[in-house]
Amino acid sequence: TTIAQFDPDLLGTQETLQFQADYIAEHLSQFTYFGRSRMKTPNEHCGIFYKTERFTWLAGGHFWLSETPEVAESKSWDSSLPRMASWVLLSDNRQEMAQPILFVNSHFDHRGGEARQKSAELIRQRIANLSSIANDPRVIVTGDFNTPAESAPYQAFLEGNDQLVDIYRVLHPDRADEDGAGEGTFNAFQGKTNGPRIDWILASPTFKILSAEIERRSFDGRYPSDHFPVTAVLTTHTR
Repeated sequence: TTIAQFDPDLLGTQETLQFQADYIAEHLSQFTYFGRSRMKTPNEHCGIFYKTERFTWLAGGHFWLSETPEVAESKSWDSSLPRMASWVLLSDNRQEMAQPILFVNSHFDHRGGEARQKSAELIRQRIANLSSIANDPRVIVTGDFNTPAESAPYQAFLEGNDQLVDIYRVLHPDRADEDGAGEGTFNAFQGKTNGPRIDWILASPTFKILSAEIERRSFDGRYPSDHFPVTAVLTTHTR
């Protein structure tokens, strides 16, 4: 219901299990799914859904957040578990002359501070590498980063980088404060909003931001996830 109501063109999910991906694909057949287990055995995905009618697939892949990113199930630094990122390069069928879109989705380690920092640096480098061979795409990064906005990993993505901005913060600069009160995205299935904003959408500044929100609706007192969905509406059209 949550996904259907927002009706996204692109969707990044974390901790996705295969049966959940299959369920969404079955009930929302307008999407194509791309994802794989972070382990060699069935496990969580950093899944990507995109509207088949809107986008044409150009390329895609996975890498692990480690010193050996091409090695499946690898982990490094102080990471407690293997972590990964998935990416797709898509052509927008509504804007055939526009740059392609590079969409990256990830889930950072919940314990390792060094691992989160190195993971941000690795993804930033991967984006730069892919951008150099993919006709300078527009970039969108989504994820559960397990670290607050304004933290060191957050700065590793954005500092000195003209490729990415924090969509939510650009649209809501007045909501920033020292402890992020009221911006919490982890709700523990209880609807709480205290705590840090650890789920972000980062994107190229060439996008025009029409909206950016933390979706806090529940259904009969139940929340669809232990994290609030983070949503954004972006366009490249001048209005």
